[in-house]
Amino acid sequence: MTREFASVGVVGLGTMGAGIVEVFARNGIDVVAVEISDAALDRGRANLTGSTNRAVARGKLAEADRDALLGRVTFAVGLDALHSVDLVIEAVPEHLDLKQRLFAELDRVCKPEAILATNTSSLSVTEISVATARPNQVVGIHFFNPAPVMKLVEVVRTVVTSADVVADVEALCKRLGKVDVTISDRAGFIANALLFGYLNHAVDLFESRYATREDIDAAMKLGCGLPMGPLALMDLIGLDTAYEILDTMYRRGGRDRRHAPVPLLKQMVTAGLLGRKSGRGFYTYERPGSPKVVPDEQTPTTTEPAASDQAVTKIGIVGSGTMATGIIEVFANAGYEVVSVTRGAEQSAKVFEAVRTSLNKGVVRGRLSEVDRDAALGRINWSATLDHLADVDLVVEAVVEELSVKKALFASLDEICKPGVVLATTTSSLPVIEMAMATQRPADVVGLHFFNPAPAMPLVEIVRTIRTSAETVTTAQVVSATLGKTGVVCGDRSGFIVNALLFSYLNDAVRMLEASYSTADDIDHAMKLGCGYPMGPFELLDVVGLDVALAIQRELYLELREPGFAPAPLLEHLVTAGYLGRKTGRGFRDHTRR
Repeated sequence: MTREFASVGVVGLGTMGAGIVEVFARNGIDVVAVEISDAALDRGRANLTGSTNRAVARGKLAEADRDALLGRVTFAVGLDALHSVDLVIEAVPEHLDLKQRLFAELDRVCKPEAILATNTSSLSVTEISVATARPNQVVGIHFFNPAPVMKLVEVVRTVVTSADVVADVEALCKRLGKVDVTISDRAGFIANALLFGYLNHAVDLFESRYATREDIDAAMKLGCGLPMGPLALMDLIGLDTAYEILDTMYRRGGRDRRHAPVPLLKQMVTAGLLGRKSGRGFYTYERPGSPKVVPDEQTPTTTEPAASDQAVTKIGIVGSGTMATGIIEVFANAGYEVVSVTRGAEQSAKVFEAVRTSLNKGVVRGRLSEVDRDAALGRINWSATLDHLADVDLVVEAVVEELSVKKALFASLDEICKPGVVLATTTSSLPVIEMAMATQRPADVVGLHFFNPAPAMPLVEIVRTIRTSAETVTTAQVVSATLGKTGVVCGDRSGFIVNALLFSYLNDAVRMLEASYSTADDIDHAMKLGCGYPMGPFELLDVVGLDVALAIQRELYLELREPGFAPAPLLEHLVTAGYLGRKTGRGFRDHTRR
């Protein structure tokens, strides 16, 4: 039988601490909320009442329940008030020496059987525990912000944490309505270890001026369905907090350079640009603590691209796969005349049928009228020869992802297409400059990376090479806007924005599983429930295809030559074994039994 916690103590009543108090009190547990001074206690009380009042205003908490919740909380200055609680959890600033001093004092104050817990997100629970005479009763209970809303709790056991203590805390999490994942004491645990490597990588892209802050954030929200872009998320977390977490992970996690805080991050912290809480970070906010972004010197002067001198009315699309089919539908629906070029009449018939089926689904779902469907189909001309692209204004290639094939195609397009035609590739990872230099018109070549399924996904990455002209980029922006897509502009680097950030994170997740740190299910739970991701990394890998992921990761590693980007051996082994994900019935999970 697990123990029943009648009362708990919470030390530190900032945003996180006050949220933890609310979680316990909401679930009928008496809470002793402790701060270091009367002023800090008043701020903590205001944090709690503000949160519960907002819940009442939104209809998520009845007034009577709020009053009962607040009635379960006793506010006090000083640790002596915790002498009789069953469990104490601290949520003080993320400094090891501070937490060690606090735990030494808690060890003196609390009754012998009390469990002492830390809400640290990155520090060593083991190093904190040895400051007490009861390290077997010390455990990590890592809530996520905002604690009343986020369902995940990481339960962190050290090598000496009692199994009974872990079982008691797991039962408590269930009582609180949380989903717990139990893991060992490692830098960053699950969520932060995966999240902050990705965030640091995004800061690196911004620091190098690879893309604007708006385009980086839009790319990850629209391309991956994430609730926030990485730079906006850094502002929410706090750049000082992010720096401390990354620095700790770097020092404790084998000194992986990808966790070494990007220099810009330290500079911003030193300058007091801490994010929302200071009123300025990567973005500028209406006032300190406000979520409202206001324009600053980096804000784009207009959201609409300038008019292009290149009039685009007729589009050529080369390819017959899923991506080509989706792009044909997108352009035809947007009113463009389309020339679809495949390898033969049979392929054209298959593409026609796929486009018609997709458009029919739009009619059934009420997104498209029958008249509009027929008009879109009427705009498409079917061909099996590239010569029919002689009079188009823009060509989009969506053939197989092999550089030699694409270069040969671009050389042919260079001979066939009229001067001034924009030649675009939909490659997701290959160097666009290689295709551009296969032509005599590299200034006219650009990347237009659509996302699958093209009719539904709102993002297009516009990839400029060092030879791409400004007019070509503008034309690509105008066309993207006409399609109803958000075009984000970036340089010609492997993976561009989305795949460079996404697949590195996925590779890190595979390494975590490979090291037997956690299970695929718990890692997926951690990222969905702790970070709000629509899919866990292993769910996503099985959908994308492990062979696709491996190919992209190899391209990233080949270009960046950073050891941390090397494909995880487990990923390579699974691909070699033919376990490619849903398309073969087995990847990280067995889909034949579902």
